[in-house]
Amino acid sequence: MAEIGVHARGLPGMPLDHAQIPVWNAENWYFEDFTPGDKIRSIRRTISEGESMLFNSLVMDHHPYVSDEEFAVEEGVFGRRLVAGAMVFSYGLGLAATNCLNSFSYGYDRLRFIAPVFIGDTIYTIRENLGKEVHDHKQGKVRVAYSVYKGKGELVLYAEHLMTALYRDPARFRAEADARLADKAAKKRGENV
Repeated sequence: MAEIGVHARGLPGMPLDHAQIPVWNAENWYFEDFTPGDKIRSIRRTISEGESMLFNSLVMDHHPYVSDEEFAVEEGVFGRRLVAGAMVFSYGLGLAATNCLNSFSYGYDRLRFIAPVFIGDTIYTIRENLGKEVHDHKQGKVRVAYSVYKGKGELVLYAEHLMTALYRDPARFRAEADARLADKAAKKRGENV
């Protein structure tokens, strides 16, 4: 499993003795360091009413299910206000994000809101490396699952994050990248491969 919280990376103008201290939650992993099957679990986090309403205001989500207590209690399907799904998604990913300095978001797949999250619920996330593949001459693609749970383990959200990750040793992947890029170019030209 890749190590978390052990990588030092200085910044311009920083004293050398400070630069040698590992940076919390800013990993220096490369494509080679992502191992399918590795999992990490986040700390838990309770979602308060104030932050829920602030989020709703920031993103202009004023649906009655998330911002109108009387509607939610008297007419809503769940009998209480929900936390906006976009907030659960953001928090869920943020709880297990490692801020890897060599990977970049490529997109998300399979986002599902499985169960409601309410104000006052406590959530946590399990992140799992699902797989990886060579992408081009500089970087590969990594697929990571985020499963967000509430309470005593009820799954409330699932998403897969696609990331690119730089190679530590690009020469090691050169032949596979050449083949992949040639195949992609042939398909674009309409050739049978």
